[in-house]
Amino acid sequence: MRIARFSIDGNVAFGAVEGEGTVESGGLVLDIIKGIPYTDFELSGTKVPLSKVRLLPPVLPNKVVAIGRNYAEHAAELGNEVPDVPVAFFKPTTSVIGPGDVIEYPSFSNELHHEAELAVVIGRMCREVPRERVKDVVFGYTCANDVTARDAQKREKQWARAKGFDTSCPLGPWVETDLTLAAAGDLTIQATVNGEQRQLGRTSDMIRSIEDLVVHITEAMTLLPGDVILTGTPAGVGPLNVGDEVAVTIEGIGTLTNKVIKRG
Repeated sequence: MRIARFSIDGNVAFGAVEGEGTVESGGLVLDIIKGIPYTDFELSGTKVPLSKVRLLPPVLPNKVVAIGRNYAEHAAELGNEVPDVPVAFFKPTTSVIGPGDVIEYPSFSNELHHEAELAVVIGRMCREVPRERVKDVVFGYTCANDVTARDAQKREKQWARAKGFDTSCPLGPWVETDLTLAAAGDLTIQATVNGEQRQLGRTSDMIRSIEDLVVHITEAMTLLPGDVILTGTPAGVGPLNVGDEVAVTIEGIGTLTNKVIKRG
C-alpha cells in the first residue's frame, strides 16, 4: 500500500494512493484513512483525486538518522575510505520538506549537492532491535534526497550545518508499505537533474544492509513511529544550481521531485 500525507481545504490527512500513474501524470486517487497509519486503520471510502490535493512530507519524524558513506563507490568519489562502522548523523525535523516543495540554496554555501537515498520509515517504538525483528519495526520505504552543502561539509568537519539546513531533507512522494526487507535491499535508485541522469545504483550495493543499520542505531537510541533512517547514497553526486529540478526515483516506490531556489 502507498500511504500519502496531504492537505486539502486546510485539513491534513493520510490516504491510501490508488490507481496507476505518477504525481505529475494524474490517474491517482486518495482513499482517506481514518486515524493514523501506524496503528490498525480503516479506509473511509471517501476518495479525492491526487491532483486536487497538496502532497506533504509523508511522515513527520521525531528524528531523521542518516548514514554516511554506505556505498563504496560514493565514498571513493569523494576521496574517503569506507568506515569500519556506520557513520550516523542527524538531520533536524526543520530540514524535512515534501514532494514539490522547494530546496532553498543556503547563503553560506557555493557547492550544493544532491544525494539520492532510500529512506526507511519506522512503524513502532523500538530499542535494541534484534536482527530477526527488524521486519516487525519497519513501516515502509520512501524516497529521500540528502541535500548537502559540500563546501561547508569539508570546511566545518562536523556535518550539522552542511546537511541540516532548512529544506535539506526532501521526502516522498509517499510511503510504500508492501516491500519486504529482501525486496527493499535490491532496488534501482537514481537521481536526475533537469532530466539528465546523475546517479544510478542499486540498494544491493549498500555496505551495511537495512537490518545492519536498524540494529546499529537502536543499540544507542529509541526510534519512534514515523522516524526515518536514510541509508546512504550511491556514486554520482553532483552540483545543484538555482533553478534546477532534481528528481529521485526508486524502483517500486516512486519519484520525488523538488526545485532549487535562492533563499530569501
